[in-house]
Amino acid sequence: MKASNIFSLVLILAVLTGMVYVFSDNSSTGTKKPVAENNGNENNGELLQTLEIATVSTEGPVTVTPISHAAMVLEWNETTIYVDPVGGAEQFTNSASPDIILVTDIHGDHLDTATLETIATIDTTIIAPQAVYDELSETLQLQTTILANEETTGIGAFTIAGVAMYNLPENKPDSKHVKGRGNGYVIDDESFRVYIAGDTEATEEFRAMENIDVAFVPMNLPYTMDEIQAAVGVAQMNPAVVFPYHFRTPEGFSDVYEFKEKLAMLNTNVQVKILDWYKDTNEDTTR
Repeated sequence: MKASNIFSLVLILAVLTGMVYVFSDNSSTGTKKPVAENNGNENNGELLQTLEIATVSTEGPVTVTPISHAAMVLEWNETTIYVDPVGGAEQFTNSASPDIILVTDIHGDHLDTATLETIATIDTTIIAPQAVYDELSETLQLQTTILANEETTGIGAFTIAGVAMYNLPENKPDSKHVKGRGNGYVIDDESFRVYIAGDTEATEEFRAMENIDVAFVPMNLPYTMDEIQAAVGVAQMNPAVVFPYHFRTPEGFSDVYEFKEKLAMLNTNVQVKILDWYKDTNEDTTR
């Protein structure tokens, strides 16, 4: 068994048994408190129900606006980036027109060609894997850059890298996300790095990410992973900030607070931020 797999197993066992492992950064100028604490208050569930969930967040040079599920808008140094825009142009009326559109996969919660047709301008560059490109109209194809896993492209001040996203084991015959079809993305302006994981589990590529300032991590079985696998993977990745996203399941929603609590047991350096990705309901952030 690979050392990385053994380490993952140890971390999972640590979470499940209540043991606490802490990743420390000796270069830090201060000590961060765990992002979740058990204070013995039996009314924590009621308290969480009353929390006001943010609809926008600013991290360094990037302002994050969640749209729904996997769709978001990033405003970054006067560049507007749409990720997996779906649901019609009306979802984006409060955002500037996109300079860049990133599409991760062919499924309907990521690729909506009708929406792309209405929101893309002649100045928009679309970045997508080959499988997505093949689904686009000729007009959209003309403004699309095909990007494969492990490839990079430059747009203005940004370098954008394609990252493998897939279910484990990667050779599973009925996999919903096979390796090589879709892309996660790392966006880098040489001073700040954002990782959009896409539909993936905590793969080797996911866990090996380095120097990530902001990560967007999915957790919705059976399509991606559960809260514990996500927490273990993020603990190893060690981004500065992580946003749970893409967490609607066939039965409802993954528990983003459980993810936050488990991650805090494994790595106190990572800050978890919860945004309102499902504005039609409060069930997503109610325990």
